[in-house]
Amino acid sequence: SKNIQKENWFLRLNPNGRIPVLKYNSDVIFESGAILYYLAEKHKKLMPKSSKKKNEVLQWLMFQMSGIGPMQGQANVFYRYLPKKIPTAISRYQNECRRLYMVLDNRLKDRKWICDEYSIADIANWAWVRIYFWSGINIDNLDNLKRWMKQMEARPACIKGVNIPKRESSKKVVKNVRNMIVT
Repeated sequence: SKNIQKENWFLRLNPNGRIPVLKYNSDVIFESGAILYYLAEKHKKLMPKSSKKKNEVLQWLMFQMSGIGPMQGQANVFYRYLPKKIPTAISRYQNECRRLYMVLDNRLKDRKWICDEYSIADIANWAWVRIYFWSGINIDNLDNLKRWMKQMEARPACIKGVNIPKRESSKKVVKNVRNMIVT
């Protein structure tokens, strides 16, 4: 809410002026998907070893980065943050999110995790899907998606990840975002 990410020192880390950014020794990585990939490769965890399976994980990571993240971000803006409601825009982004969720639901049919093994694809997609209600997205009849969400919610690292840092109240989040939106 203080726009620190727009200061020159931060823009040298991420020219787009957005969080997150990871600085590890001389490595600087920005964008959440790139950070997840970097950490998975560095620590040899949450990423399959075979190139075929690794490509599968990367495809589903990109699915989140190019589909669910941007579409749900827009759903949030039009449904939650803009004081003037534009029903066509709200409907468009909620429906597209629902369609993307249906793709995930179908993918999760007969499998525990998005790519068979728990991976960064699960983490990236869950980070958005878990807050479907904030965007007003209907998940009725997406039983595979709901099962997967419960599995994710039961993982200690996921619980820790959503509780650190401590979250601000919903009212404060809406107020802060409305102050940042350029219309």
